[in-house]
Amino acid sequence: MTITEIGIGLTIYLIIPLSGLFGFLLLRIRMKKENVQNRPDIELFIIFATYGGLILVVLTELFWSWSGMASLGTFYLLSGAPIVMGIIAYRHRHTKNTSKYHLCTYILGLSYCILSIIAYVIILVTFYFMGDKSPL
Repeated sequence: MTITEIGIGLTIYLIIPLSGLFGFLLLRIRMKKENVQNRPDIELFIIFATYGGLILVVLTELFWSWSGMASLGTFYLLSGAPIVMGIIAYRHRHTKNTSKYHLCTYILGLSYCILSIIAYVIILVTFYFMGDKSPL
């Protein structure tokens, strides 16, 4: 393994997740300072983890070798995350006017859910036009 490969691996699997966790903790501190009522801490942690996982999977595909952990992350991002993010958006549909953090929670949850549905439709239409190479 070369120094470059070690640097890429450390960046993808250590620096990026730690920076996401640091960003989440800073956001919690900011919400506490601003005295936000009913802070969406758990929902924001799930959003950070989901979008962070998406970044990790993309970077793994582009710059690293695929692994079983990348496959598990992709499985969650394709099957579980749209449901979880849809639930987050649904739960915050009435609280989105409470604060800018609630609004961002609602928008990020809804956008992941909608974009994943659009991606599924594009994939199914693509496979349909490919003829006998259908995934079904």
